[in-house]
Amino acid sequence: MFVHKIDEELSLKLQELRDAERIFALTDASRDYLREWLPWLDFTTELQDTKDFIKSGSRNFVEGKSLGAVIIYKGEIVGIGGFNNINHANKTAYIGYWLGQEYQGNGIMTRVAKALTDYALTELKLNKVEIRVAAENHKSRSIPERLGYTQEGTIRQAEWLYDHYVDHVVYGMLSDAHNGTSTK
Repeated sequence: MFVHKIDEELSLKLQELRDAERIFALTDASRDYLREWLPWLDFTTELQDTKDFIKSGSRNFVEGKSLGAVIIYKGEIVGIGGFNNINHANKTAYIGYWLGQEYQGNGIMTRVAKALTDYALTELKLNKVEIRVAAENHKSRSIPERLGYTQEGTIRQAEWLYDHYVDHVVYGMLSDAHNGTSTK
């Protein structure tokens, strides 16, 4: 079981089936808000979809391929954060995250991304962590920028988002540039 305490009010815990109802309810309550930047909302329309996602994530965690964690803020699940992909051969990990709409503006995701970066580079001994963000998603882009990630480039039309393509900006943090990534 993966549990990682970030600070007094925030921690990460491996997703479990018993979290499915809360995750689905949070997804449903934030559906319109999340839909602006996340492509999977139309495929998560009932509780079973969330359960299937958790089961898949659990298999991938056991195989060392990813880490899907719930974000717990003041004792309540408020979002998801983790590594969408861990590539041990190349020593890289790709951070992904989302937060329920009502929890925005508390610095939660910056602290989560910092903790995941630190964990990947110090505990997992990886060489690089990436965060890929839709080019127009300025709130999400501010997170890797605040943490000292390097903007490495743009992938044109990287993702189909319901009815249009979006470009992704790629941010990277290398282990030799990592000093615990301080928040600016």
